[in-house]
Amino acid sequence: MNLNHFTLKIENKIAHLAINRPEKANSLHLEAWLELREALLYCDQTPEVRAIILSGNGEKLFCAGIDLAMLMSTNELLNDDCDGRKREKFRRFLLDFQDMLTTSEKISKPILSAVHGGCIGGGLDIICATDMRYCTADAYFVIKEIDLGMVADLGTLQRLPKLMPDGLVRELAYTGRPLSAQEALGCGLVNRLFATKADMLTEVTKIAERIASKSPLSIRGTKRNLLYSRDHSVAESLEYMANWNAAMFYSQDLMEAFKASMTKEQPEFRD
Repeated sequence: MNLNHFTLKIENKIAHLAINRPEKANSLHLEAWLELREALLYCDQTPEVRAIILSGNGEKLFCAGIDLAMLMSTNELLNDDCDGRKREKFRRFLLDFQDMLTTSEKISKPILSAVHGGCIGGGLDIICATDMRYCTADAYFVIKEIDLGMVADLGTLQRLPKLMPDGLVRELAYTGRPLSAQEALGCGLVNRLFATKADMLTEVTKIAERIASKSPLSIRGTKRNLLYSRDHSVAESLEYMANWNAAMFYSQDLMEAFKASMTKEQPEFRD
């Protein structure tokens, strides 16, 4: 697909998607946000893609969040003589923005975030919606909105308390202080820490390749059930799981996995 603000390479069933605005600290304006959603949907609809690695090009920052020029132009975008209609436009605009981030959860392919340097504001919104997070030793994470006189509104306040201790989330949200890579590892925000960006991308690719070697149907079902369980009770989630397996259990993938376990060969699953 044609992308102006991201790079996308598909290799060995892994989609390597990278923010590509290093001259703007990988901040995202409206066109870039729209491209992010389009790229994720493209990967989801491409059968040979089984996992996605999301990273940032350049050396300094994974993502500086929303481009400030876009924030400054919001009033102009939503201008209306009627105050009620202007607020209605803003609500629609914000809900659509939130949906851009929720796309990471809606798609069926696992997303692995690989963070180097700063992950600020909207960048944190992005990685909170992905399946797994990894970072370099120099990475740091900031809920920047509080310093701009704003309330973070794209998902960080809703998702982060489900990923790390609530009290620490509140400290970060109220103070705007950076969370270091070491703290992020200690509190469970990231899975692993790496010395360099190159080391991180190499190892995260290995993890993605291992995911890609599994039954795609089972990976998709696992992601959907994990997300459902996050937002529902145990009883509701067990019933959802029963319904899911009643529909999906007897698959070619199941037979292929059983056959491979008997022959000690690597199973080959359909995309």
